[in-house]
Amino acid sequence: MSAPRISVVIPALNEEDAIEAAIHSVHEDAAEIIVVDGGSYDRTWERAAHAGATVLGREGGRGAQLDHGARAATGDWLLFLHADTLLEPGWAYDLGALPAAVVGGAFRFTVESPRRGYRLIEAGVRLRCALFRLPYGDQALFVRREVYRDCGGFPEIPLMEDVAFVARMRRRGRLAFPPSRAFTSARRWEEHGLLRTTLSNLWLLAQYAAGRSPDRLAAVYLRRA
Repeated sequence: MSAPRISVVIPALNEEDAIEAAIHSVHEDAAEIIVVDGGSYDRTWERAAHAGATVLGREGGRGAQLDHGARAATGDWLLFLHADTLLEPGWAYDLGALPAAVVGGAFRFTVESPRRGYRLIEAGVRLRCALFRLPYGDQALFVRREVYRDCGGFPEIPLMEDVAFVARMRRRGRLAFPPSRAFTSARRWEEHGLLRTTLSNLWLLAQYAAGRSPDRLAAVYLRRA
């Protein structure tokens, strides 16, 4: 059996310092890499193209970017990689080895920092995935292309697009969490504080689960940021 074709979709906005590393982390195993630029005013577009990606433009938030890239992709698997996240070697093998019953999933969340506090965050993410089957976008979500189409894909909402999409995937079948690590930059925790950022994320998730509008949550998120 031939290896599945994997399309990698990377949403980006003013990520000129990170985008090339993200592309290089997957370029050997991806059939295609699509960067969807959200209106950057730096050199993100130029650097992504130079690194070998196909670059598309789509404003309207990350959900809109992800959906735009997914609908342009042609692979058997669609993998959604944040611009500040790197996948370690072996990720494509892990993805290709998944049984047919698996419709999607995410990789092992790892913060790219030696600080011990991040090990606690990583443990919390593993527990959340084990108990609730709820990975976030910074774990490099993946899905079979036909499942993406059938479940409606990423909603075009300004926040929590990954949580909403995972809920759609779960209704279609089994999720898997391969051992390959997704190394995510620590920059957002370093900028706003480890505890404050973690508590803010939990508060946003709780508010979304309680039915609060993603538009209102996005406004609160931007004010706090």
